[in-house]
Amino acid sequence: MANPKIRKTLVNLHLLFAGFLTPAFLMVAITGGNYLLGNKGSVETTAIQLKPGASLNFESDILRDDIIRLLADNGIEHKFEYVKSRGPGKVHLRPTSRPYIQLEQTSSGLQATMNKPSLQAGFMELHKGHGPKVFKLYQKLVALGLIGVVFGGFFVGILGPAYRRKTLMATGLGAILFFILALFA
Repeated sequence: MANPKIRKTLVNLHLLFAGFLTPAFLMVAITGGNYLLGNKGSVETTAIQLKPGASLNFESDILRDDIIRLLADNGIEHKFEYVKSRGPGKVHLRPTSRPYIQLEQTSSGLQATMNKPSLQAGFMELHKGHGPKVFKLYQKLVALGLIGVVFGGFFVGILGPAYRRKTLMATGLGAILFFILALFA
């Protein structure tokens, strides 16, 4: 028989962490569910006029500084945290969970667009880890917290004699279903 104090402590920790992490879990479930149901959100795109001859070297070691200079030279005020390459000659200025600029080298020259994601698209960008750096750090902590909540709940279940069999059966069935679906994915 397990020590009742250990089980009680695990229950309290499990509930505290689960409660604290509930908003993040709900965001992932709602945005991911909406996405899988076909509601991917939308992005409103508006062309940004650049001065003739505007250019960027997308291979530059100081690309971020070059972009800041390009935006300033063209009278464009836009705050961004980092640059994400989207293939040869194309970058997004992240975070993309809020209005962001895309720069792309085309045959007709450097093109810039302002992209405004809808609520669903913006939250999906957060879901995918494309948000501000501080939110990405929060998501890493939430991931660790989720692992703790799952294992904490499992151990609470197997430490209680009345719940042990149900917990092991549910875990076993869940594992079997997961592996069957993963095998055919």
